[in-house]
Amino acid sequence: MSKIRCFLRLLIIFIGEKMTKKKNLLCVGVVAFAVFLATFNETFMNVALGQIAQDTQTNLVAWLVTAYMLGAAVMVPVSSFLYRKIPTKVLFAITMSFLIVGSVVGGLCGNSFWLAFAGRIIQSLGSGLLVPLAMNVALQVAPREKLGSYMGFMAIMTTLGPSVSILLSGVLLDATGGNWHVLFWTFGALCAVCLIFGLFFLGNIAELSKPKLDILSVILIGLALVGILFALSYVFTSWWIALIAIAVGCACMALFVWRQKKIVEPLINFAPLKNSAFTLSVCINMIGLILVFALNMIIPLFLGVKGESTLISSLALFPAILLSCVAAPIAGRAFDKHGVKWLLPIGFMLMTTFIVLISIFIGKLEWYYLALLYIPVVVGSALIIGPVQSFGLSFLKPAENPHGVTIFSTGFQIAGALGSAFLADGLYNCVAGANATVSTATTAILVTGLAAAAVSLIGLVLSIVVSQKRRKNVEKTLENHEISVKNLMKTEIYSVNRDASVVEAMKNIVEHKISSIIVTDDNGNLAGYLSDGDIVRYLSKNYTNIKIAYSYEATDGEANEFMSKIGELSTLKVSEIANEKPYTIDINADLGDVCRELGVRHLKKAPVLDNGKLVGVISRSDITKFVMNLCVEKLESNIK
Repeated sequence: MSKIRCFLRLLIIFIGEKMTKKKNLLCVGVVAFAVFLATFNETFMNVALGQIAQDTQTNLVAWLVTAYMLGAAVMVPVSSFLYRKIPTKVLFAITMSFLIVGSVVGGLCGNSFWLAFAGRIIQSLGSGLLVPLAMNVALQVAPREKLGSYMGFMAIMTTLGPSVSILLSGVLLDATGGNWHVLFWTFGALCAVCLIFGLFFLGNIAELSKPKLDILSVILIGLALVGILFALSYVFTSWWIALIAIAVGCACMALFVWRQKKIVEPLINFAPLKNSAFTLSVCINMIGLILVFALNMIIPLFLGVKGESTLISSLALFPAILLSCVAAPIAGRAFDKHGVKWLLPIGFMLMTTFIVLISIFIGKLEWYYLALLYIPVVVGSALIIGPVQSFGLSFLKPAENPHGVTIFSTGFQIAGALGSAFLADGLYNCVAGANATVSTATTAILVTGLAAAAVSLIGLVLSIVVSQKRRKNVEKTLENHEISVKNLMKTEIYSVNRDASVVEAMKNIVEHKISSIIVTDDNGNLAGYLSDGDIVRYLSKNYTNIKIAYSYEATDGEANEFMSKIGELSTLKVSEIANEKPYTIDINADLGDVCRELGVRHLKKAPVLDNGKLVGVISRSDITKFVMNLCVEKLESNIK
């Protein structure tokens, strides 16, 4: 009689984890496609601006790009509120709907600039929500040890989007004789496809709560960003307009920051910025993005003045973007192994060197030589953007990640607007003049390029500084022994009602890759604790062939009987098998006592209470991983 050795933990979790991993990959694939589309649309209209200006008879067409980024920048902070308020799949559908509706409005606008402008504004609302939503989903499902690789993949989409859009828009405009309305319709169709994928493959990732949205904060940040960016776009043409705009923008920004410190639920939580490594990472990320966005506008503008077609202008940018897609995942894996010590300086050295070369020689180069010189610039940005985001977020606690993502995403949109408004629409157009010639455009490229190179050098200095931050933080933590239950616990609380079915609890355990789940009463108070061990113990009482905690032995016939026993779980409520009086830990408890109790009681984790209120969960692995990481990093810093 053959015997079958089955592992119950594998039955409940391992098989589920395999499915969950595939599901997580599909989730990341969907949101990565969404990020691609959001950034794709930021430059999709760039090549068509000249034709739009001619058809609509206005010189305001640059604001189709700038206003899009402004609208997105305002919505990014709101995304943190919506991410915690609305189920992930529903929120995704809403954001994609904004993009689709905006595309339809733009496609039907005729030669009306203001209808096209309205369409772009509607699109920006979805774009501003989409990027942080996607990053939060990726962070939620990414294994810690593969964070760099996942963020590298997201960085590919971030880089690929703006540049592929330029290539595709050039092809479409060339094929349709300059019919820019087709750009709106094409983007709307791509968004519809992404929406369908999201409805099928995207799960509800976020742990929902009941946050409050401060409307005044939304108004203040909107006025602040509009004022500052409007000022930067006019600083070279009308200094008094720029002065008024910057005064209004800075005043609103000051009021916004002050209000965030006073209200209970700030629109942007600035707590992550207290960490200097995170703050520097945000600045470095913005510098890299400013340069890429600026050059993606300036180069097509220059080639247009030289008389090159929109297709040629697009082709000049595409090889660089293609190779950046190879560089980004390599950079992600390099970060996972070695950190940012060499990646960031190399990236900025490439950007600085080749921006200078482009600026000096662009007037003497054919477009294909320009395309070759642009490759190191974009590859350099790929070495910066993904790794520095991973680096900055690695300094935050899991509960701070959504706030960190919001800050990074806001910085992304502001950087895009700065690159287009200040360097491209401002400095370049000021030097080139309203009726640019090859001579004035060449001078404009030289001036703008040298300014961009100076910005890149600032990024190089900051990258050298930030590469030393981990060592200092590790040593400080070790010296001061800043280890407590509050610092190590996870604030994400996964729970089920005590009247829920055991099957529902098991689904949550599998979906969230956890080994236990909190049981609550109708008021949300702690009412028990259900672990995979509790499920095993229930089955062991009803099936004597279970030998150890995670396995059983059965004959072929008995295996079928056991599967029927598992089926009985579907008829049970959580309260029937959960531990109604679980061991709990006070948030101010001594960590040594916690370790001892978890060991003596043979517990993997336990709920954490603050004055009787459930505030988190702490596990043995949380403690051991933290201590081991500190020790490893301490040893590595000593070696270095």
